[in-house]
Amino acid sequence: MGRDTIADLITSIRNADMNRKGTVRIASTNITENIVKILLREGFIENARKHQERNKFFLVSTLRHRRNRKGPYRNIFNFKRVSRPGLRIYSNYQRIPRILGGMGIVILSTSRGIITDREARFQGIGGEILCYIW
Repeated sequence: MGRDTIADLITSIRNADMNRKGTVRIASTNITENIVKILLREGFIENARKHQERNKFFLVSTLRHRRNRKGPYRNIFNFKRVSRPGLRIYSNYQRIPRILGGMGIVILSTSRGIITDREARFQGIGGEILCYIW
């Protein structure tokens, strides 16, 4: 049985956010690198760098947190994995859902790489819906 690297990425970021960790270590693959680049560009994470340890590469990402705030802590990241290995979900560019009226993002795997919903609508291409982030 294969591993779902996208679900591992989402779970590790969600767990680090709930435990108020500053950094997350993620196994480095082409898909996870592209998703982390999108998260960095959209402002969900502050920094990402590649780290090697015993012939294995990892991405070390610094999460964005509310600093010096009192009161209850609320999560910054809300992820939902849509397409999974057992059930692939595809959409054309006209039917890509809008998350919170455009405030969240949808990450898609298309023929032109892994892109956000705004880029897919602009380019007029659809693809596999990987996850929602808001």
